[in-house]
Amino acid sequence: MSRALRALSSTYVERRSTIADGGALSGRGKRAAFALFYGPLHFLLVDHIVRALPETARRVKTILDLGCGTGVAGAAWASNCAGQVDVLGVDRNAWAVGEAQQTYRAFGATARVKHANVATLRFPKPPIAVVAAFTLNELDESTRDAMLDGWLAEERQQILIVEPLAGFVARWWNRWRDRFEAAGGRGDEWRIRAELPPIVAKLDRAAGLDHREITGRSLWRSG
Repeated sequence: MSRALRALSSTYVERRSTIADGGALSGRGKRAAFALFYGPLHFLLVDHIVRALPETARRVKTILDLGCGTGVAGAAWASNCAGQVDVLGVDRNAWAVGEAQQTYRAFGATARVKHANVATLRFPKPPIAVVAAFTLNELDESTRDAMLDGWLAEERQQILIVEPLAGFVARWWNRWRDRFEAAGGRGDEWRIRAELPPIVAKLDRAAGLDHREITGRSLWRSG
C-alpha cells in the first residue's frame, strides 16, 4: 500500500499531465491509497473550513459535490449542517461515484450520485450550495473560466472551492480570488493540526510523507 501511495503522490506532483486522463485512479493500488489516505485528509480539511466559515455555510438544504471523488467534501459539509441535507455527487470516474454513495450513506446524508463530466453538467435549480474540492485544477482553462462566470452570475448559489496550497497546482488561483472578493466573497489559506486516523498516520510514515499539518486554500461566496 505504501508503494501505491508513493505512486499516487508522484502523480499529483511530478506527473500531473496524466491526471486529466484518469492517471490518479488507475489501478486498484492507487484507488485504495486515494480512499484510505487522501480521502480522510480531505475530509478533515473541508470539515475545518466549513466550521470556520460564516453561519450561512451551515444553513443549506442541497449540496452539489463537483468532482466528488469518494464524497468526502460533500459529506464534511453536510455533517456540519443543521437538519437534513440532500447531496448530489458528480464524478467522471465510475469507481469514485460508487465510493461516494457509500460515504454519503455512512454520514447519514440523503444522496444521489451521477457518473458525468462536471464541465458539461446541468446544475440543479438554485438555491444550492456547490463544493468543488481538489477538482478545478484538473480542468482546462477555458472550461474553468466559463464555470467561474456562471457561478458568480448566480446570486442564490453558495460556492466553496478548495485546492492545495502549492502554487503550481492552481496557477489561476490569484485571479479567481480577486473575482470572488470583488463579488463579496473571500479567499483563505489553511494550516491545521488534526489527529490523523491510525491508518492514515501509518501510511504517512510508511510512504515517507508528513501530514502532521494539513494545508489547503479556499474560496467562498455565501450567495
